Amino acid sequence: MNITRENLGELDLCIKVDITENDYAEKVAKQLKEYQHRATVPGFRKGMAPMALIQRIYKPTIVADAVQDLLGESLYKYIDDEKLDIIGSPLSNEEKTGTPDFANGKDFTFYFDAALFPDINIEWDKIDTKLYTIKVTPKDIDSQIEEISERYGKFESPEAIVEGAQVYGKAIELTKEGTDKEGGVSTFCSFKLSDIKDPEIAALFIGKKAKENIVINAAKAFTPSVIEKTFRIDNADAKKFKSDLRIEISGCSHITPAEINEELFEKVFPGQGIKEVDKFRKALSAQIEKANNEQCQILFVNQVRKQLLDNFNATMPEAFLKRWILSRNSDKNVTAETIEKEWADTYLPSLKWELLDNSLNKIQSIEPTQNEIVDYVKDILRNSGSKQEDEDDAKYEERLEQSARSIAQDRNNVRQIVDKLTVDKTYVLFKDKLNPTVEKISAKDFAEIARQQ
Repeated sequence: MNITRENLGELDLCIKVDITENDYAEKVAKQLKEYQHRATVPGFRKGMAPMALIQRIYKPTIVADAVQDLLGESLYKYIDDEKLDIIGSPLSNEEKTGTPDFANGKDFTFYFDAALFPDINIEWDKIDTKLYTIKVTPKDIDSQIEEISERYGKFESPEAIVEGAQVYGKAIELTKEGTDKEGGVSTFCSFKLSDIKDPEIAALFIGKKAKENIVINAAKAFTPSVIEKTFRIDNADAKKFKSDLRIEISGCSHITPAEINEELFEKVFPGQGIKEVDKFRKALSAQIEKANNEQCQILFVNQVRKQLLDNFNATMPEAFLKRWILSRNSDKNVTAETIEKEWADTYLPSLKWELLDNSLNKIQSIEPTQNEIVDYVKDILRNSGSKQEDEDDAKYEERLEQSARSIAQDRNNVRQIVDKLTVDKTYVLFKDKLNPTVEKISAKDFAEIARQQ
């Protein structure tokens, strides 16, 4: 066997694999002998058919299998031995290879096209972005306490709408004459009475029941952000939406908030022994700060990655990549023509991300290991309070380990965890390389910055 390669350009190459009869003859002879012993051929007793007949019937298939096995093993061994950093996998060049004659041929030559990863020079000094942190205010903690007390509160579905209720219904946009507007807003909706900024408008809903109607002016009743979320209107249009709406009420719900006491503290932070409101607020502040930091890290990573993509100027083996994408896609709607049409807007940016990730991994691994995934799953299970009453610590940890490994075996089960851990490791790498300026901002300002990305 002989394997050589020809460089066709800066990144493209052709690998030539020559396989001679001596490379596979012993394996084929052994398999033919095995076939002769167990083959049932008409006119002969089992295992008694002459070898010439066995060869005529089975040899082409056996040779083909032996050559293909040898080809796959030798090709990838060559790539590893030569330390070729190839993109994806080699593609058979059927035009050069032709159709192998396994029935009559003895020596075979195969050609494969491949492409090397481009040399990506990451210019960290061209990256300019800040690392934001978000101030945790007493108002943030108050809002969190209100949300928690509702979450652990008593849910009811009263017949008539009461103070603090969640209203369900259908919103229909009206014309200036008060008739249903053709092509206007017509959507099922849900909102809290507290979302209504005008107390007089909110009071109109009190006591109303299912199948009753209320006409309100959207701009007078709600802020643009509530209009956008509640009535599914684009942000820009929500700011200009001044129409009247008829709300066809279908029902309501109400939650009596849980009392702010030790029982609630234990539900929210089990096992931490929190007995005082001040300590509860401190624990919530730390929890909010942690969640905020995660959002800030995600934004930072996304901003850096966007700039890396904008600065990407490496040569791409585009002709090979288009063939490679087509070869691995089973969707019949994906053709060479559709790939060409969507290349610049869809395929090329995605491939650049993959190449950038490959380069980042060479600097410092950003792909989470199986053990890291398992440890994260264990923490989730541990925080869920899954320890049994009669279980000692050793048995508990053993059960956690087994459960976590079982869950982590299927990457579909832990896709979000893998994504999070990848962001975490990427954040560490970016922060180390960039040493960014840290700026503390309000949650409102952060939301606006994130929205613009």
